[in-house]
Amino acid sequence: MLDRLDTLLAHFSVSARVFNTGALCGITELDAGDSGRMHLIRAGEADVHHPGGIERVTRPSLLLFPRPVAYRFVTDPTCGADFACARLHFSGGVTNPIASALPDFTCLALDDILGAGPVLDLLFDEASNQHCGRQTVLDRLFEVVLVQVLRHLMEGGKTGAGMLTGLSHPRLRLALVAMHENPAHGWTLDTLAARAGMSRSVFANAFRDTVGCTPGAYLQRWRIGLAELALRRGRTLALIADEVGYGGEAALSRAFKAQTGLSPRQWREAHKR
Repeated sequence: MLDRLDTLLAHFSVSARVFNTGALCGITELDAGDSGRMHLIRAGEADVHHPGGIERVTRPSLLLFPRPVAYRFVTDPTCGADFACARLHFSGGVTNPIASALPDFTCLALDDILGAGPVLDLLFDEASNQHCGRQTVLDRLFEVVLVQVLRHLMEGGKTGAGMLTGLSHPRLRLALVAMHENPAHGWTLDTLAARAGMSRSVFANAFRDTVGCTPGAYLQRWRIGLAELALRRGRTLALIADEVGYGGEAALSRAFKAQTGLSPRQWREAHKR
């Protein structure tokens, strides 16, 4: 059986870069920057002031901001709270389907993240010492923790409507993984419903209610997301069109402009590094 997360991460990867380990005392302001962030609070208490409100953290917790946003921490000015913090870079930027499907802010008690205990123990041990390769090990461990958080949110039904919720559905996920794994296939409503083991009408309604759009709209968004990644890598439009399921450059260009508002050429120019 195809893995619902592996097929996502194979196309749209995420990398972490740790930027703080240790106490934060008093008021700590973080500007929006250009990436998401994850914070692990090992000990101490903190008030998290973010656009959605104020979160009072009184036990060891994970804080996840998948998209760039400004916020601040307020902790005891003397004792502070023990943090480990990492920036999260999602390939494709704000259009990354994982980043865009996550809630704006997630706060989870560390004890509630199933299976994360051994990884967190190792992460905090690395954070407390100066072993060689420390930065690399910490970065990779944060990436593992993110995958465990995705599992936790999906299996607990805490993702809200969207792609991750669809991947939590026992039948819809079969159709979603099929699209992710083979975007060039000529998928129709009938073939996707058959893959999910549902009738055409039940599948269409369930998909729209759970994922938030029609199967056809989702497939186009997925294909264009892959096309954007390929454009970043310098691939030709003809090759991309074949890889993502369009009959040629013209068909891809029409779909691309309908999805992004730009032609592939304009998009490539706008996203040159």
